[in-house]
Amino acid sequence: MLLMLLLLLPDVGCKLGHKKCGTQHIPMTVPKYYEPGDFIYGGIIYQSSFYMKPYNFHQCPSGPPLGKIVVTENYQHILALIFAMKQINGNDQMLPNVTLGFNIYDSHLNAKWTYHAAIQLISPNSKFLPNYKCIIQDNLFAVIEELISDIIYRFPILMSLYKIPQIMYGSARDDAGDTNIPSFYKTVTNIIYQYSGILHLLLYFNWRWIGFLVTNLDWFIQTLVPEFSKKGICFAFIEVFSSSCYNANTGFYFDCVIEFYEKIMNNEARVLIFNGDTRSMIYLRYFLNTDFKEIFGNSKGKVWILTIGMELKYFASQKTWDLQDFHGAISFAVHAKELKGFQQHIQDLKPSVVKEDGFIKDFWTQAFGCTFQYSDLGDKKENICSGQENLKSLPEHVFPKRVTGHSYSIYNAVYAMVHALQAMYSSTFLRTFRRALKTFLLWQLFHFMKSVSFNNSAGERIFFDQNRGIVQELDIINWITFPNQSFTLVKVGKMDPQSPPEKAFTINEDAIVWHSWFNQTLPVSLCNAPCKPGSRKKMKEGESFCCYDCITCPKGSISHYKDMADCVKCPDDYYANKYQNTCIPKIISFLSYEEPLGITLSTSVLLFSLATVMILGIFLKYHNTPIVKANNRGLTYMLLISFVLCFLCALLFIGQPKKATCFLQQIAFGIVFTFAVSCVLAKTITVVLIFMATRPGSRLKKCVGSRLSCSIVLSCSFLQVSISLVWMATTPPFPDMDMHSVPEVIVLKCNESSPIMFYCVLSYMGFLAIVSFTVAFFARKLPNSFNETKLITFSMLVFCSVWFTFVPTYLSAQGKYIVAVEIFCILSSSAGLLGCLFFPKCYIILLRSELNK
Repeated sequence: MLLMLLLLLPDVGCKLGHKKCGTQHIPMTVPKYYEPGDFIYGGIIYQSSFYMKPYNFHQCPSGPPLGKIVVTENYQHILALIFAMKQINGNDQMLPNVTLGFNIYDSHLNAKWTYHAAIQLISPNSKFLPNYKCIIQDNLFAVIEELISDIIYRFPILMSLYKIPQIMYGSARDDAGDTNIPSFYKTVTNIIYQYSGILHLLLYFNWRWIGFLVTNLDWFIQTLVPEFSKKGICFAFIEVFSSSCYNANTGFYFDCVIEFYEKIMNNEARVLIFNGDTRSMIYLRYFLNTDFKEIFGNSKGKVWILTIGMELKYFASQKTWDLQDFHGAISFAVHAKELKGFQQHIQDLKPSVVKEDGFIKDFWTQAFGCTFQYSDLGDKKENICSGQENLKSLPEHVFPKRVTGHSYSIYNAVYAMVHALQAMYSSTFLRTFRRALKTFLLWQLFHFMKSVSFNNSAGERIFFDQNRGIVQELDIINWITFPNQSFTLVKVGKMDPQSPPEKAFTINEDAIVWHSWFNQTLPVSLCNAPCKPGSRKKMKEGESFCCYDCITCPKGSISHYKDMADCVKCPDDYYANKYQNTCIPKIISFLSYEEPLGITLSTSVLLFSLATVMILGIFLKYHNTPIVKANNRGLTYMLLISFVLCFLCALLFIGQPKKATCFLQQIAFGIVFTFAVSCVLAKTITVVLIFMATRPGSRLKKCVGSRLSCSIVLSCSFLQVSISLVWMATTPPFPDMDMHSVPEVIVLKCNESSPIMFYCVLSYMGFLAIVSFTVAFFARKLPNSFNETKLITFSMLVFCSVWFTFVPTYLSAQGKYIVAVEIFCILSSSAGLLGCLFFPKCYIILLRSELNK
């Protein structure tokens, strides 16, 4: 029994010309201007048949074609098919008493010729009569195919009408064919895994602003755009790449090329992803090698990311096509393991040995640049092929020695079909059923295809998943081109869908060679420069979320990383550094005794207190002298003691605030200063009353005395004590931390708790000072050698001036300097009273004793 396996190749290639095959005459007119595909492939379909045990090359009844232009790299696909057939037919354990053969059809990347091949598949041998079987013919049981985008949906449906099992080997497109067709299988990994690898690649290199060329826009937008957007990938453009803009009138792709350069090559996006097929790659190369490149100027370098099927192939007829645009490109390819015995099979190939191979001479001519003697191809003066040339001498880009992904997929597809066929023949039920029908039905294979599982000669397990595709590793390839139009492909990573998610994607960045335009530095593809740490993104209205402005973070906020959407406010005990990219712990600050300011103030307190005590000692020593007697000795002693307490209360404001010191600070300050001002007021009133009492018949003589002075002092002080007690009883001051007034410092301070009570204390003290100043001012001209009203007037003027300037200074100061301002006012006002009231008297007592009368 002879079973036929049909291989549909889209890119073997035939030379332009006429060909008769069967009853069909297929003319070919050569236009003045050719399509890019015409330059390489020609325009007719070429059929060749191979049979094993033995296998012979059969030509069409009308004779051979005029000649073929073979894509040398793709010749390995045919060799992989032949190699698989030889192994299967030579293995007695597989399909005993069954011989496999195959036919090869070249679609020339053209929908018309692909459908022509489809009609031939379902027609009698050498006839063009679909659905008509009138002679004994070979039994067709499967089709292995690669399809172009124009028919990628329709061809599987057409074949499914005849229940013909199909395996697609050369496209990773998930939208390729109807996945509900039970006869349709794929030997390439689902495209979702491929795009997962592309997404990993974009995120790894931080490429966020990309361009996309697709052949199926609807599927791409519905399936992939949401997933890419979730990961922060934006699209500068999403364009459908098509050759439909060919202008038949001008015979040129004028509009198409202009749009290509304006929208794609001159776009700011540095990374371009192209999901296409073999024909798309040809059109892309054609556009990049037109004269429009000079018109539009050399565009900035691009990083091309290409999907499975978009391969860089060597065409002997197009050696002038520049490849430098693809230098540094990254592509995904089906991972291929070395097949046992395949290398030896290739090395044994010689035109003189394998005479039944209808492609080998054409391959030899294209690969070695020679012609065979008595050949009608080329000039006979050219280099003559000996047929003994060594395939090892061919560069890798002309004929790869290693198994390519497509060849590997074809090999696995053949074995998958054969294992399904073997399982079907082994079925007891189907054996009985087949004897009754005297034949087998193609649809019977569908059930067995689902359960196919085997280890190929490379040791890899091959099986179909629930989507009727083979799950296998993908290689990430870096393209390196050279000025002589040669190129090499270097594996730089992989995408393994069967590995854990965190290990599925691997890349060797150091092994990647970038386009020379990037000067071997990592290309950057962003809509705008990333926002530096210390700033945040502000979206531009009406533009993609990848396009934004960068604005500095508000004061007290930071951004740790690039491109942060929002700034983060520092904790209260931290502050933002100068560049606003990190938070620094704040320093704890308070007016301590160890720092210079604290030492200065505390030393001043002690010196003023000592000076006051010395003055008190002087007055005690000379208490019987006229100047001491005339100034009310009791009030003088009380006033000097209050000055000592005023100076000493300043020490409560120095040092780390604690509950006890905070409680005593303001109450001590308010009461002591009120007592001192009350004493000054009592002295002023006493002086005025004394002069008034010296008038004849005055009744004020009874009022003048120590009782009046004491009552004034006590009554004035009592009200201040009452205010302070109410304050302490209701909202007493407490230790607090001020984290906001000084950005870089945590200030330890005493919180007054009630600013109203604090200003009530100050206001009452100021009221007494103003009253004392007013009374002393009007009594300043009373005649007496020891009249104190002049000194009191000047001293209270100093006192009031100090405390009036205290309020705005206190409110404008920050941190520990608030405390320093209050201490300074305490010292300066106390020192002003002390100096104005007592230094003149001490001068008379000590230095001008003659005036002390």
